[in-house]
Amino acid sequence: MSQTLQASTLLAVPLAPLVGSALAGLFGTRFGGNHIGRRMTHCLTILGVFIAFVLSALTLKSVALEGARFNETIYTWMVVGGLKMEVGFLIDGLTAMMMCVVTFVSLMVHLYTIGYMEEDEGYNRFFSYISLFTFSMLMLVMSNNMLQLFFGWEAVGLVSYLLIGFWFNKPTAIFANMKAFLVNRVGDFGFILGIGLIAAYTGSLNYTEVFAKAGELGSIVFPSTVFGTDVLLVTVICICLFIGAMGKSAQFPLHVWLPDSMEGPTPISALIHAATMVTAGIFMVTRMSPLFELSDTALNFVLVIGAITALFMGFLGLIQNDIKRVVAYSTLSQLGYMTVALGASAYSVAVFHLMTHAFFKALLFLGAGSVIMGMHHNQDIRWMGGVRKYMPITWITSLLGSLALIGTPFFAGFYSKDSIIEAVAASHLPGAGFAHFAVLAGVFVTAFYSFRMYFLVFHGQERYDQNPDAHHGHDDHHDDHHDDHGHDHSPHESPWVVTVPLILLAIPSVLIGFLAIDAMLYGDFFKDAIFVNLEKHAAMEELAGEYHGAVAMAIHAFTSLPFALALAGVVSSYYMYMINPALPAAIKRAAQPIYTLLENKYYMDWFNENILARGARVLGTGLWKTGDQAIIDGAVVNGSWKLVGVFARASRLIQSGYLYNYALVMILGVFVLMSWFVWLK
Repeated sequence: MSQTLQASTLLAVPLAPLVGSALAGLFGTRFGGNHIGRRMTHCLTILGVFIAFVLSALTLKSVALEGARFNETIYTWMVVGGLKMEVGFLIDGLTAMMMCVVTFVSLMVHLYTIGYMEEDEGYNRFFSYISLFTFSMLMLVMSNNMLQLFFGWEAVGLVSYLLIGFWFNKPTAIFANMKAFLVNRVGDFGFILGIGLIAAYTGSLNYTEVFAKAGELGSIVFPSTVFGTDVLLVTVICICLFIGAMGKSAQFPLHVWLPDSMEGPTPISALIHAATMVTAGIFMVTRMSPLFELSDTALNFVLVIGAITALFMGFLGLIQNDIKRVVAYSTLSQLGYMTVALGASAYSVAVFHLMTHAFFKALLFLGAGSVIMGMHHNQDIRWMGGVRKYMPITWITSLLGSLALIGTPFFAGFYSKDSIIEAVAASHLPGAGFAHFAVLAGVFVTAFYSFRMYFLVFHGQERYDQNPDAHHGHDDHHDDHHDDHGHDHSPHESPWVVTVPLILLAIPSVLIGFLAIDAMLYGDFFKDAIFVNLEKHAAMEELAGEYHGAVAMAIHAFTSLPFALALAGVVSSYYMYMINPALPAAIKRAAQPIYTLLENKYYMDWFNENILARGARVLGTGLWKTGDQAIIDGAVVNGSWKLVGVFARASRLIQSGYLYNYALVMILGVFVLMSWFVWLK
């Protein structure tokens, strides 16, 4: 094992944001809400995340250039039987890449927050939360065992609850954070079942020890009495683990919490969607590749769920008018793409897209936040237009982010997105045909809604004063002190603490795919982090045979179907919203039932609230009234003492305390016994 990575250095990576969070939370408010307290808060938290980023970058350098690795236990919490509960780190290519992505995006969000949350009363609290979020995600990705993984998993869920409901006086925010918390409990139930099965059958929670016994897990069959048919244990484990990923990474049907997470401030939307919570599920399945490779059933399940999410969540982005919700639905769709890659055993492509997506999605969210600031907290894209000339930096960076998102050749998103499409085409799983269609159709859909938003916001006629009610009706967060009640609705460029992160995120959004594809997809960067059974799942091998370099791949793409679909999406949106703006309304009238279906988000919220939630309440009430009150309290507990009381009252009648009564009873008893014996003879 390489000695270039030290435990103390690695420990400092998650602890630096944790210390910053604790200091900001405990002492940042010492000076109240004044300038000194705020400056102390953001300096402490940004310093903590900056230290984590620098150390993560040095770790990545050691891993990539020197082949450094680290897999050790730092602290043993307790031992239960033979099961060790430990805190430890596993550092390889996958971990090092995730550490850098998390810390860099978080650092940009921290800087951006100085400008975005400037007027908010909860300034100090917000900085404390986002640093805690960074700590939680780092503990998750750096862990070498499932206990620590689960700790980080639940910690990011808890902090997301705090951040989505950050404006706790706003009923919709409280509803949204409770929704996120409850939906994730459903996924996490499956996740902990999977971890429990692994612990029960392997006797360990350590990744290395579990993966060493993967072959044994692959040979154990659940008895048919459990599922009605013979099922491999590893299939059950992988599906349970993936149910956890469905909650965290917002896959259908556990996706419903993610659009509502827009109720939190824009910086946290960027952090949740780009680098922390939603990427946890993709990372976890990639880390568990030695187990998933043993079950084609589980991989096919992953593939189909990802395909459904990629296409049908993209459709919902077509009709959104809230600028943040358009970007949110694009996150759902892109997470579907990553999940499809996992199902096709192209784990390296999935995490490659995770990385590229983190940069351009953070850029798009922070760009949307900059527009919201410039538009005096109006979020409705129907009442924007022509913002380009007022906000040039926001405009150009948002354009670069949009081009990366739709997979424009040479941009970061192109290399990862096209690789996913090719990997699915090379897969031989039963669901691969549907998945390939879904990801191809998703290219057109993504391009259309991305540039619909882009054209409506940055180009065309200025529509700031056409609907005065819109300026506050779609406000993402702000209390009254955030509202701009003036009459000048002209946009203005954001301050440097907002535009500098946009520029710094735009650079990797353009370049990172070109620079990293050789090492991450066709090199040995993930050689000991990802396992693929090439005999059964040879998609990546087929891609490697067709790959002739990043430049050749991009040039060839100009003649490919995905590029034609993306171009068609951009051209269609330009025609419909710039040249013939009456056409969308006509299409809406002609396809009203479909529009209604999309507007109601496939009625998933209605189903969850009216069928599942009410059904659960009816069941719970029935169990409470019948099971608890009637049977347990009424029959068992109260019935037992009442029965004892009846016997006590009856026996009390013959317990008079007089000796002659007892003597009479004894004589009568002897007489009855003698009569009985005589009768028997």
